[in-house]
Amino acid sequence: MASTVLTASVIGLEAHPVHVEVDISPGLSSFIIVGLPDAAVQEARERVKSAMKNAELDFPRTHITVNLAPADLKKTGTPFDLPIALAILCAQGSVPGNVGQACMIAGELGLDGTVRPIHGALSFALLARELGLREFILPASNAHEASFVEEVALRPATTLREVVDHVTGTKIIPTFIPSDDRRTVTIPTFPHDFSAIRGQEQARRALEIAAAGGHNVVMQGPPGSGKTLLARTFPSILPPLSREEALEVTRIHSVAGLLPASGIILDRPFRAPHHSASTPSIVGGGVVPHPGEISLAHRGVLFLDEFLEFPRAVLESMRQPLEDGFVTVSRTQGTLCFPARFTLLAALNPCPCGFLTDRERTCTCTPTQLVKYRRKLSGPLLDRIDLFIEVPKVKTSSLTDLADAEASATIRERVLAARERQYARFAGMRVTCNAELSSDAVRRQAQLTDKAALLAKQAAERFRLSARAYFRLVKVGRTIADLAQSDMIDVPHLAEAIQFRQTLTE
Repeated sequence: MASTVLTASVIGLEAHPVHVEVDISPGLSSFIIVGLPDAAVQEARERVKSAMKNAELDFPRTHITVNLAPADLKKTGTPFDLPIALAILCAQGSVPGNVGQACMIAGELGLDGTVRPIHGALSFALLARELGLREFILPASNAHEASFVEEVALRPATTLREVVDHVTGTKIIPTFIPSDDRRTVTIPTFPHDFSAIRGQEQARRALEIAAAGGHNVVMQGPPGSGKTLLARTFPSILPPLSREEALEVTRIHSVAGLLPASGIILDRPFRAPHHSASTPSIVGGGVVPHPGEISLAHRGVLFLDEFLEFPRAVLESMRQPLEDGFVTVSRTQGTLCFPARFTLLAALNPCPCGFLTDRERTCTCTPTQLVKYRRKLSGPLLDRIDLFIEVPKVKTSSLTDLADAEASATIRERVLAARERQYARFAGMRVTCNAELSSDAVRRQAQLTDKAALLAKQAAERFRLSARAYFRLVKVGRTIADLAQSDMIDVPHLAEAIQFRQTLTE
């Protein structure tokens, strides 16, 4: 007798429907899984056997064939354990044969019959909604993330026996109802606050502009000037995630298996990979491509400390994501796209020894070392940076000053006000901040006064700006105007944007 149970396989961020077909026929005891399963799926045979035995369920001692259809789709991971066990029970008549007709089922099985969490449960729930399914049986640990999809009834299970009792009608698993407080947007507590940062007024202003418009920033300064502290304080002035943004971020982290215990991400991600990271770990990849650091930083911040210590190949690989907001990973088995709309914060020393711009210490680098050091910064990469900041060494008098500087909460209020202006202006567009505007949208949405337009033209000629750099300059001016609650970009707004446009090569 043959049976079918519906589940899915996650490839990239998308879940693709998979029908688990089981046939039990007379013959020697054997258990075969076909349909392009990877090693984790093949090992499901032992997990399913032990789980059924310890759940006091009969396991057939005959020939069992499991087909994961479609057969040309690669099957990876452990979500197939639970549907395989149910399909076997269906095939031998222990549970109703229509169990998998209008229900998505996924879960890993422990040897003791417990149902363990899986990666990508949110993608499973989105697929269930797309297919019009009314129910999704999943591990209890994944219920919170999947509850983003409100149109599908979630049945959180902790053991295989619970699932069997549910499908036979013996004891129905209650529908999961999330608590109200987990959907409430609150301002989190941050470990660092701008009130503790001494001096660095220009850097503080630049980071406020970056937070208000989603712009990319490069900070240059000698060791100990506070670049890392500024970067780690930056999240404290960012606006909270919207529900749509939280869904995107949670989905990426779900597939990567990096969700917190709450099962949902409401704060903007902050990723800070080490400069020894490889290109696949940054942009994504692997035999079965997984999201890299730039995708894990989606809708948040990617902080690259010691920017020029990263391999040149890594830096150049970020050119397309910085421009398009997504990264394309190509493998022989196919091409996948991962979202990568992040704010880049980069910190670097002015030279290999770090003291080129330090007035109190002497630089020991040779001209050849300086040229080699700066060579990693290509023109196309610099074009994608909006704000260039010189972070000087803080004076001792500023360090000993006991008076607090402006707090993050105050700066955050101005950032939120600027973002509200942008949300109103971009209503109906798939744009959330000024940095995401295309060149055509800049012409329509970022209007300059006559004097500001003349200044922009003169700046483009004086600094030999490319078309990309020119439009980025105007977008920064638009953000500064939003912070000033101005409808038009005027000369002071554009002049300040030009001030931050002085690149590191000049």
